[in-house]
Amino acid sequence: MNAGDPFHDLGVRLGPSGGELRVWSEHADALELVIFDDKDLNWITHSVEMTRDDDGIWSGSSEELVLGRRYAVRASGPSSPNNAFDPSLLLLDPYARGLARVSAEQWRSVVVDDAFDWGGVQKPRVPLDRTVVYEAHVKGLSKLHPDVPEELRGTYAGLAHPAMIAHLHDLGVTSVELLPVHAFTSEQRLIKQGLVNYWGYNTLNFFSPHASYATKTAQAGGADEVLREFKGMVKLLHQAGLEVILDVVYNHTAEEGPGGPRTSFRGIDNATYYRQDATGAYIDVTGCGNTVDFGHPVPQQLVLDSLRYWADEVQIDGFRFDLAATLGRNEAVEFTPDHPLLEAIVHDPSLVDAKMIAEPWDVGMGGWQTGNFPAGWHEWNDRYRDRVRNFWLSDIDYARRADAPVGIGGFATRLAGSSNTFSAERGPLASVNFITAHDGFTLADLVSYDVKHNVGNGESNRDGTDNNRSFNHGAEGPTDDPAILAARRKAMRNLLGTLLLSAGVPMLTAGDEFGRSQRGNNNAYCHDSELTWVGWTREPWQDQLLAHSRRLLELRREHPALRPEHFAAAGTTVPGASVMDWFDASGATMSTEDWTSPRNRTLQFFSTSTPESEDLDRVLLIVHGVEQPVEVTLPEHEGVTAFVRIWNSADDAPMSEEEQFLPGQTVPVSATSMQLFRAV
Repeated sequence: MNAGDPFHDLGVRLGPSGGELRVWSEHADALELVIFDDKDLNWITHSVEMTRDDDGIWSGSSEELVLGRRYAVRASGPSSPNNAFDPSLLLLDPYARGLARVSAEQWRSVVVDDAFDWGGVQKPRVPLDRTVVYEAHVKGLSKLHPDVPEELRGTYAGLAHPAMIAHLHDLGVTSVELLPVHAFTSEQRLIKQGLVNYWGYNTLNFFSPHASYATKTAQAGGADEVLREFKGMVKLLHQAGLEVILDVVYNHTAEEGPGGPRTSFRGIDNATYYRQDATGAYIDVTGCGNTVDFGHPVPQQLVLDSLRYWADEVQIDGFRFDLAATLGRNEAVEFTPDHPLLEAIVHDPSLVDAKMIAEPWDVGMGGWQTGNFPAGWHEWNDRYRDRVRNFWLSDIDYARRADAPVGIGGFATRLAGSSNTFSAERGPLASVNFITAHDGFTLADLVSYDVKHNVGNGESNRDGTDNNRSFNHGAEGPTDDPAILAARRKAMRNLLGTLLLSAGVPMLTAGDEFGRSQRGNNNAYCHDSELTWVGWTREPWQDQLLAHSRRLLELRREHPALRPEHFAAAGTTVPGASVMDWFDASGATMSTEDWTSPRNRTLQFFSTSTPESEDLDRVLLIVHGVEQPVEVTLPEHEGVTAFVRIWNSADDAPMSEEEQFLPGQTVPVSATSMQLFRAV
């Protein structure tokens, strides 16, 4: 931002004679800067009356406002339905770079020393077509890892430990997407139940890293050391060529509903920061008690300033926006793709190289917006998730009682990049494909449970979705039945194979690469325990699944035909696209009836790259979605002299020897399985 912008330099700015605090509030009558003793955070040593300019910026300076100083804001103003001023409350600076905890419900802002030696380490800037996102929880990923020193487990430093980096490298992912790391707290309801908000979707402050994820040594050193450890994690991951993407929660805050805590925004300017009607009732499109009002320019500016800080000062590579539809709602609470905030996020010069990923929905009217975000955005593709789950799980379950309900056409569209959802301008890389995420069943649970098992969440199993599209394959939960176990494991390989061989940007949930379970809990947000931590002691079948995950990611890297940047167009050559041909089990071109008939659940997908920087590449993928084996005749295709089989989901472990076949030759395909071939 520049000095011509009225909202420039909010927060603390240090100078040779202390510092200045700038806070925006349109409706306050008075603001006061309060400074605390270095050791007793309830002992006020200094206070300054702040002055207001014509743009609603309140300023206060003090020689006491120096590095390491704890401070707060007091605000007073009119009593009205839309305001919530209380001059007795000590409030957080919305732009604080660090926090110090006073009690279970109180924090102080901290003036942070953000100096850090990056040592010339640069952002990896992984090309989108090569990006593989790995969604992980900072604590849960390393908490149980036996090769991470105990004092580092579950911390920022632990995530960047060589043992963790080795796993990420060995697996083949490129970008670690961290569940929320902005400072957060648990909801009042959870605290009363003796539970916690483990996932972190309950933000206190948009500029401060969550302190409890730092090592005890860093926490003892204060906010400076917490930030330094966080930056150290980013630096080490970047040195290893791994990107860091943050899951950010700007749609609501930890202040909950109107009767909830007043820690910052509510006390500074409730009427502006939160959506309300004329009576002061909150308009909640997030389901979390409050909704930040992005119909107003100041909350928009807050988001942009926060993103710039993390991208510039902390060197973050991208952001995944929780309930991103909320960020695109205008003054009338309607979603508009051309919302100024959505456009600014992808066009801001400081953010232009960052990956921007939307969770393209919220719970308000018109809240489901998959495919409707502007160019420059990438979106979690829930339609992909649902179709793939249906094809390999719920359709198979249904077919055991009757004929399969649908054919293969819709599945093929998702496999090829979801051109029915994303425009040609945005292309297949607008789609972030996923089968599972932190929210919902794990991959192993998806194939092992028909219904959720959330009693331990304290809500009588009412929480969490009932629409899982899962299939237990004949027994609910753990079983010793070898046939059921074999079917489940093949289903996991089919799901992973689909995800990692589809056009688009794949997202893998941490632990799914080797079949981690949460014992059927599909909403484990309130459990900070071994239920949610990734376990690193594996059974033999899990090692085999991990080997499949590695192999699939290796094949994705090797074959650009699997990762097109653009959709192909009939009658023209589109560089960076993949030309796709579709054949039935007999090797003939798919007919219209083949695409739509529930009786046809077998196809051959031939993809030819249109190279810009890589060599010409051609692959053939056979998909068979019926629980009976089939004979498939390999297609005749111009220039193809042979097909070399390089992966088969029917194998318990990835094949050690490749096998060559001729066009027109018949290949046996196992029940509900996939095979990938290299065309030569």
